[in-house]
Amino acid sequence: MLRMVSHPRRPQSGQITCYLNRTYHVLPTFPSPPLAQLHLLEVGFLGRGTRTLVRFILIDVIAALALSLCWYGWFVRYNRRRAGNVLRWVQAACLGKGRVADLRWQHSSSRLKATLHLSSRWFDDARLTIRLLPRPLPVKWALSRWRQQQETLTFEADMGFPPGFHLDVIRHRWSGHSGGKTSKRTRAWTVTRPGPVILTTKEDWPVELSPVVNALASWRDKDFVGVRFNSTSPHFTATVALENLSDQKAASALLGLFRELAASSSAKQH
Repeated sequence: MLRMVSHPRRPQSGQITCYLNRTYHVLPTFPSPPLAQLHLLEVGFLGRGTRTLVRFILIDVIAALALSLCWYGWFVRYNRRRAGNVLRWVQAACLGKGRVADLRWQHSSSRLKATLHLSSRWFDDARLTIRLLPRPLPVKWALSRWRQQQETLTFEADMGFPPGFHLDVIRHRWSGHSGGKTSKRTRAWTVTRPGPVILTTKEDWPVELSPVVNALASWRDKDFVGVRFNSTSPHFTATVALENLSDQKAASALLGLFRELAASSSAKQH
């Protein structure tokens, strides 16, 4: 009868042990990480990917902020330099009889208000307002370009002889072309420069309006946006496109027109 003999030690992994003509194979075993460890490894991998994504987002945000600050600073400087040139031309056109003071910037350097001290008997308490495109703000700049807004200079002042009427002059300019088919043969065109066409809301004009309208008609080359005469303050307001003010000579001609309009509006009173 066979006896069972216990082995004094456990066979190592990979050993082959024989007991009485019986062969036992001890299979190798490998330690497997627990489920919690696998979960931590997976979470750790996802955490590294998230950190990389956040890092790229932060880089993009910082780059966008830096670009926005550079854009804002550059165009604030551009607008201020442009408005400063206009004010210097206006002051130089006064020929020592005027001084620009009290500069106040508004709306992200897209609007400048200033006071013009004039030693003139025609104007008192003159004020200048320069409206520029909002270049420092890209969205507003794009909207203003889409709406075809103009950069303008507005002159407001009280008059020594206030007008006894209220008048708003709004200038419009239309242009067009023929819609017919063009001919291959050259045609002799006769170009005629007509006089200004005036559309009015009154059939009978007061006598004092005729000198004002004649003065405006004689300065047809100046691109006025609007002119207003009022019996209350401000008595005179004129808005002109800024593109017409290119140098001191243009500013001097503009101030001369303002004096002529003021004189024509009060011609009956002095």
